[in-house]
Amino acid sequence: MKASIISIGNSKGIRIPKSILDQCKFNKEAELEVQDHKLIIKPVRKKTRDGWDKAFKLMHDRKEDVMLVNDALDIEMENWEW
Repeated sequence: MKASIISIGNSKGIRIPKSILDQCKFNKEAELEVQDHKLIIKPVRKKTRDGWDKAFKLMHDRKEDVMLVNDALDIEMENWEW
């Protein structure tokens, strides 16, 4: 697909059809990279586990970080059936 380069103030831009943006899952930001005289445009993705540290701290502050099921191992094996 060809696209025209347009002027936007002192900058240049390329109009990308919405269908392509949706297909590539672009949101509000793009990452630009130049490789071998080619422009590569990638959607900005959230980092894996981004914000987990804050969520875990909030869980701890609310005392929501307790085990729901007792997963302790009966080391003495008193209640085991063989």
